[in-house]
Amino acid sequence: MTTDVALAQDLLNAAYNLNLDLIDDGRMTAYGLGGSLMLDYERYRDDYEIDVEFRYTLIHLQSFGGTSAFLKGSSETNSANIWARWRAPIGADFLQRPLRYVLESSYTTFFGPQRGALGFDNLASVGAGLELDSSAYQVIISRFRMVGRYIFGNNVSGYSLGLGVSF
Repeated sequence: MTTDVALAQDLLNAAYNLNLDLIDDGRMTAYGLGGSLMLDYERYRDDYEIDVEFRYTLIHLQSFGGTSAFLKGSSETNSANIWARWRAPIGADFLQRPLRYVLESSYTTFFGPQRGALGFDNLASVGAGLELDSSAYQVIISRFRMVGRYIFGNNVSGYSLGLGVSF
């Protein structure tokens, strides 16, 4: 990992003719242990598809090695998330397959040290988009999906545009 602290150290050393060595060449080495448990419900029919996932994640990161006490530490990510997607044909064909609309929603809550670290405890999103199915042709990508999302939580909101492909 390289940090902006490495850049600040280089600038201070150059500007004031110092020899600060707060960080070991701007690098930090870390390992992580943990994982996720996911429950998945899928229902695929000709006229619609439903996918709902619940995921709990716990990962512990720990720095090691190096000479700088400044970069020694640990962190833990701990969150629960529920995500859902609804896909259904819009009644028109494109590339010899049905063109589909996609609706998505997600809710994440953070625990432990992450909770409130960025000014929020939870994040939610809602999204809508289109999906093209190109599986009728001999191409590598069988589906292409574009979804616009609105993300919001305490003290935070924003928009995103996601592109997804299936092989």
